[in-house]
Amino acid sequence: MQIKFSKLILAFILVISATGCATQADRDPLEGINRGIYKFNDVTDKAIIKPVATAYKFVTPTPVRTGVNNFFGNINTFISTINNLLQLKFSNAFSEAGRFVINTTFGIGGLIDVASKDNIPKYKEDFGQTLGYWGVGNGPYLVLPILGPSTFRDTTGLVVDTMAFDPIGYLHDNDGVAASNILRVVQVVDKRAELLPASDLLDSASLDPYAFMRDAYLQRRASQVQGGSVPADLLKDDFEDAAPKNGKPSSSVERPAATTIIVDSAPPAEFHDNANVETKAEVMLNTVNMDPVVQHDVVSVDHIQQNSQGK
Repeated sequence: MQIKFSKLILAFILVISATGCATQADRDPLEGINRGIYKFNDVTDKAIIKPVATAYKFVTPTPVRTGVNNFFGNINTFISTINNLLQLKFSNAFSEAGRFVINTTFGIGGLIDVASKDNIPKYKEDFGQTLGYWGVGNGPYLVLPILGPSTFRDTTGLVVDTMAFDPIGYLHDNDGVAASNILRVVQVVDKRAELLPASDLLDSASLDPYAFMRDAYLQRRASQVQGGSVPADLLKDDFEDAAPKNGKPSSSVERPAATTIIVDSAPPAEFHDNANVETKAEVMLNTVNMDPVVQHDVVSVDHIQQNSQGK
């Protein structure tokens, strides 16, 4: 436990120092490396993760998949409870704690989302948002292998949530390594299966997929940290980078029209294969973002569809 705590302290110090290295004007100084990892993630997803998720969805009955998704959602509720407390949002923390207790007990370990049926609201928070709440900046934008879009701050938050707050992590530390690893694999496959309906949206858009995902992710996270509002400087820079020429990033070409920014847009019925898929935009943003603590959306996928129709 002492070793784990030391690692968390070190990670926190690193993110505090790193966030001063990138300004808003240069939020993606590692673009060349990030694009390479983005391509790796795309190839890996198409070759391994997506086929496995497709098979999982095909052979697993919907009620079973819903139960699995609810189980991991309940674990994230525990993480959210702690982060709400760290942000001094005590009423929200009480609501999340209530959801966790109700679903864990009456929902058979979280397999049934009883709390939502009782209209108990969700207040999802992660440690990346907690750092942002206390004034820690994003730092440079990152694309993590397999996990997808992130920043220095959010990567630190993910490490802290996973190592310190996630109950699955405690299994790993208490001779439950095999069980912990199995749960992690199931979690990734379940999340990817949840996102299958939107997996082709990004590729079909007449945009640079990398630039779109980066800008959408940064806007989404800014909205979450600031309680639903998106900073104007992020909006005006939306889709700043068009498709790279000859494989090299370019920022001097003409940019497309700005995207429509909305919160909690209602998706069509076909996107509701799973009750926890809240919006088309959430599906879109999380197709390459396997962060287990999934939050609300801010970027409308309607803009993607409009660009696709205008090809």
